[in-house]
Amino acid sequence: MWSRRRFLESLSSLPVVGSVLGGSSLVSGTAQGRTVPGASRDYFSELGVRPFINAAGTYTDMTASLMPPEVMHAINYASEHYVMLNELHDAVGARIAALLQCEAAMVTAGAASAMTLGTAGVLTGTDRQKTLLVPNLVNMKSEVIIQKSHRFGYDHAVRNCGVRMVEVETVQELERAVTWHTAMMLFYNNNNSEGQIRDEEFVRLGKKHGIPTFNDAAADVPPVENLWKYTKMGFDLVTFSGGKGLRGPQSAGVLLGRKDLIEAARLNAAPNGDTIGRGMKVNKEEMLGMLAALELYVKKDHEAERREFDSRAAAIWKSVTAVPGVEAEIFVPEVANHVPHVRITWDPARVGIDPEEVVRLLRDGQPSIRVRPGREIIVGVWMMRPGEDQIVARRLREALERRA
Repeated sequence: MWSRRRFLESLSSLPVVGSVLGGSSLVSGTAQGRTVPGASRDYFSELGVRPFINAAGTYTDMTASLMPPEVMHAINYASEHYVMLNELHDAVGARIAALLQCEAAMVTAGAASAMTLGTAGVLTGTDRQKTLLVPNLVNMKSEVIIQKSHRFGYDHAVRNCGVRMVEVETVQELERAVTWHTAMMLFYNNNNSEGQIRDEEFVRLGKKHGIPTFNDAAADVPPVENLWKYTKMGFDLVTFSGGKGLRGPQSAGVLLGRKDLIEAARLNAAPNGDTIGRGMKVNKEEMLGMLAALELYVKKDHEAERREFDSRAAAIWKSVTAVPGVEAEIFVPEVANHVPHVRITWDPARVGIDPEEVVRLLRDGQPSIRVRPGREIIVGVWMMRPGEDQIVARRLREALERRA
């Protein structure tokens, strides 16, 4: 049976995240053999919440990714000590900036928090009086330029700061939209190919007019190179989600970019009081967990991981296409969630079952399996644990053959 003691014992064979942590060792009663009351409790069972195999992807409502032991080690380490939060913010930010080859960085309460804090930093600079005013933009710039095709569900995080979004479609429209009210230019990386102004041109225009550019690349690793690609391209601010492909705490993210803008964003964030970001607190455990996740992600064998993902996708493709009338294809999204997925389609009249029923059978079976519902079934393989692809492949085939 799983226990916290066994978990901590298993960590003794792992490298300590500890070059990060100043070489300190984990000082813990549990590490010294003390029994932790309730360590073997099955909390989800008690609460009536059913875990599942994640055959969808890094969706927030499905609790995104699972943190590896190295990340949990850093989190547990932090939970045993008091530190000054701003000192830790400084130290972790400096380490992340060096790791990701940018001027400055900070850990945020997710990518949406990074968007709010980055925007607030652009608006206020390091003027502490202005940080007290946002979203009431008295004597501050108040407009953010965005391509119409880049409007997305998360730009509310920018609008939280009281700005007005100015939509454009062409280079000419963008240049006409620039006024003394213009505070920032926002870019949604996932839609790079959909807008008429691509990323490099967007940056060039920002530099030309002296306007900071912000790239939301929340779900855009892998590939690992994206972690420094966009800051090197010239974006003044870039954000990534911590709990997706990076496998850090789901409630964390990183904001990267210009040193002056990160400093300004920090002034709008906790632990500073009476600021728009006071409720976006990042605790010491999340900071170290995020740092450990980034260190682990940068040094991992990404080619080996991709081969593993390819193998999982191939196993699922082979299993479902053995059912007469079922077709499947393996595809990789161009930008966000850039990993193999399997798209499964069929004629319900021929196969005798519709996608909604397959989704239900997967969800209600043992073990429970979750995929994204829709008119077709798309299986994301990268959030599965080792061996779960075989379970998903078998259960999908059983569901599709149910009415055969």
